[in-house]
Amino acid sequence: MSEAIIQINQLKKYFPVKDQSLFAKSSKVVKAVDDVSFEVRRGETLGIVGESGCGKSTLARLVMQLIRPTEGSVILNGQDLAKLSDKEMKKARKSIQMIFQNPYASLDPRKTVEQLIMEPLVIHQVGTHQERVKKVKELLAVVGLSDYHATRYPHEFSGGQRQRINIARALALNPEVVICDESVSALDVSIQAQVINLLKELQASFNLTYIFISHDLNVVRYISDRIAVMYLGRVVEMGTYEEIYHNAQHPYTRALLSAVPKESPLVKKERVILTGDVPSPMNPPSGCHFHKRCPYATDRCQTEAPALTLYEEQHMVSCHLLGNLS
Repeated sequence: MSEAIIQINQLKKYFPVKDQSLFAKSSKVVKAVDDVSFEVRRGETLGIVGESGCGKSTLARLVMQLIRPTEGSVILNGQDLAKLSDKEMKKARKSIQMIFQNPYASLDPRKTVEQLIMEPLVIHQVGTHQERVKKVKELLAVVGLSDYHATRYPHEFSGGQRQRINIARALALNPEVVICDESVSALDVSIQAQVINLLKELQASFNLTYIFISHDLNVVRYISDRIAVMYLGRVVEMGTYEEIYHNAQHPYTRALLSAVPKESPLVKKERVILTGDVPSPMNPPSGCHFHKRCPYATDRCQTEAPALTLYEEQHMVSCHLLGNLS
């Protein structure tokens, strides 16, 4: 088993909510990420899935330190990123880069492709101008684009090509970790497959470690070594993709998997329908956050929050009824 390159320890991010009253001081907070702990091993792809609003993207920004945590730590190669100064964080960020969700909004329309890919090299003062130009050409070739694309602007490219440019920019500083935040969700299905295959090829070539965030369970299954399932700011189940897809133990994970279409219309599958709305992260239920929608909930679930417990080797579940679900 490879060593951990990232360790997330009891990470929390609470956003204060402003009161509508002019003089009243509100004590309410949105618990976007609520006590999350896990590790990411060197060279693997950890997929993170869950409904919209479960805290996936906030978690990604915490790992990148684009926002600072309320509590907890993010340790990269033995360094606690939350304790670094801005100058130290700038140096550490060379090792961890991010590919954002929207390939249209994440590229400055006023800059050429060459300027966009070269920008990280300029900011971190890597190489001479000639060396940077050479690096840009190499990166364009790596992601399947040509030299003549360097002088063009983002609006001249398709969505898939723009995401390739984003990938090239993320690789410019030779990072160890790349966070993909819904990086294929805005693309057509056929283009999604091309970009995912490119990411897998680059991982093998550059020994990259991925944190891959998506709401599409089929995409996550294809690219991930391990998967973490999030619900209302917490990780409720975590394991290899075989364990999650073939031996899911949390009721929420089973409900998510039941919504995934089968490859053949002849295959019948029982759909798990969850009742009720997703609770507000500003006022989450006591005990297990999922108990109001869970068909198996007991009195204990309403008062006591279950810990993330080892079920089998590499398979962890946060459920009081672990092993006793029908």
